Amino acid sequence: MAFYSPDPAMQQLLGDLVLDCERQGRSGLGRVLSITWLRFPESIVGRGGRLTPEAFWGLPVAGASWGGERLRDPGSLVHLVYLVACEAWLQRQWLQESPELRRAMAAMVRHGCPDATSLVVDLLSGTTSGPSLPVPRQPMWIRQRQLVNDWMIQLGWPELQGCNACQKTWAQAPYGREADFTGPNGENRNRFSSEALARLFLAVIGGVLVSPPACGRMGELLAHPSEAPLKGSLAENLAIGCRLWHSRDFGARTRQEAAYLEIHGEAPMLLVAMVESGAWAHDQHLFPAIGHGLVHGCRVLSQQTPVTGVDQTLNR
Repeated sequence: MAFYSPDPAMQQLLGDLVLDCERQGRSGLGRVLSITWLRFPESIVGRGGRLTPEAFWGLPVAGASWGGERLRDPGSLVHLVYLVACEAWLQRQWLQESPELRRAMAAMVRHGCPDATSLVVDLLSGTTSGPSLPVPRQPMWIRQRQLVNDWMIQLGWPELQGCNACQKTWAQAPYGREADFTGPNGENRNRFSSEALARLFLAVIGGVLVSPPACGRMGELLAHPSEAPLKGSLAENLAIGCRLWHSRDFGARTRQEAAYLEIHGEAPMLLVAMVESGAWAHDQHLFPAIGHGLVHGCRVLSQQTPVTGVDQTLNR
């Protein structure tokens, strides 16, 4: 079952926005860009705690996407996957609760710290980095590193088909057994679509993955202070006076961000944007333009078809 209903008006607005970005000197952007844009009639924060999973996924969600099914390098957005996996492992008692684990999870999510991510992946998989492994020892090590992928398969979400979360994130590049595992041309690199990341992010914010308390803890790590600036972000110039949960990675050749926004008087929205091209990875104005354009699009759509219950929900 699809987790949102495609909305023709939203799709038209999104397509026009991408074309406008290309006309502003970003020729070819549409080929390397993926966006999933969701719009809600009211806040979805913690809704899963009061509903069955079936009822939650049946809630009215309108959406649109551009290249939403295309698999791309998620960069540090894969940290969201590892964060949820940690909570799932803790619930099943496959991991032992400890201050050091919590410290690593927080550094991984809030600061994109590759050192913290390395520890988290080691704990999730029971593997360690190091020199190239002898051939007889490789199959077991590789099998262990697929445990997070196995867990994703168990979720049964069609959006996760073809996704890959088995690699650490690096400040520069993998070496030794990590380089062997990634492949000479990066053929085994992490891969995700904006559709898959949007559903995962929605499930966390909505409180419907692992358990409501676990989602509450994850939400605290993803929440962003409304007064803090977010230069180059989807939420640049929008964070003041709004509630924001987000994760982002602005790398040397990729730019990715997931954000859920609640702006007073507006329909709540969730955005995942991914650019896989060095040409646009350093464009500080691209994501702010996308975020501003889609918030404006939500406003236009709300005027055409009023969304009820938004003000009351945000003023609780």
